[in-house]
Amino acid sequence: MRVLSVLLAVLASSSLQSLAAPVPEARQVPIDLRRTTLVVEDMERTLDFYRDALGLKVVYDNVIRTPRNAGSDDDAERSLRLVFLEANDDYIGLIGVIEYRKPIKPLPAEKTTPFSIGSMVFVFNAKNLDETFARASQVPGVNVLSEPEETSYPSYDGSGTIPVRVSVLQDPDGYVVELNQLLVDSPR
Repeated sequence: MRVLSVLLAVLASSSLQSLAAPVPEARQVPIDLRRTTLVVEDMERTLDFYRDALGLKVVYDNVIRTPRNAGSDDDAERSLRLVFLEANDDYIGLIGVIEYRKPIKPLPAEKTTPFSIGSMVFVFNAKNLDETFARASQVPGVNVLSEPEETSYPSYDGSGTIPVRVSVLQDPDGYVVELNQLLVDSPR
């Protein structure tokens, strides 16, 4: 569990940057990260987690069929449902979710081990970690990796620490989600 705490410290320290202001124009690079898209088995179960438990807002929800004039999944060669969820920014911080409906994608032979090479971790700052964690941990298929606990990380300038409550779980499709709550107004 100590190794997990160290890993969480590294991950949470990167999430603290999400509270910072936009990058000044003089320091901007020529690319923006707009969205991360997840391929999921069951869209409704995924929405139970990200929309209902975490509180993200659905901003796009459509079925995309090929050929484009196919009126139903029966008429289509391929069909998928694509949903975009947003937190507090409509340009960055979007999560896309795809459920393949035709043909249905097979489940992977093995689930990815959390915090292993090739795995990914979403980091969310929650205003009320206890309430958010309680809702999220009750969604069917969610696996709790660690309950909320307080820890601290070195401050940006190294002169002190930043207190944070951290928890980790896996969503119904196995993606790792860190839910944390800063215990100070500003991490700097």
